[in-house]
Amino acid sequence: MTWKPVCSTQDVSEQTLKLCKVDGIALLVANVGDGFRAYPPVCPHMEEPLDESGICADGVLTCTKHLWQWDMRTGEAKGPAERPILMYDVRLDGDQVMVNLEKELEYDFDEDDDDDDY
Repeated sequence: MTWKPVCSTQDVSEQTLKLCKVDGIALLVANVGDGFRAYPPVCPHMEEPLDESGICADGVLTCTKHLWQWDMRTGEAKGPAERPILMYDVRLDGDQVMVNLEKELEYDFDEDDDDDDY
């Protein structure tokens, strides 16, 4: 595994997201309250940047563009979301949030999704 320091635990307040970049890979770090999680920085629906449109509340991440939601602890889809959100392995090393960046997590987007305007 390739563990990389991403940010300090103090950089991410509870129930917030922080966009980070490590070795050219962008990711979102979230403080869920019982621990930290890391995700690709875009919604798996239509590539909406979650650092701009993502809201964290009560362990649920919501993309405000089309109201897709996920359980922040497991990545499982909730409500209208049709796909789970991908998650990086995360651990703490002192006050550093460490993420396994063995490979970049990316979604397969259908070209038709770009024309979807609901």
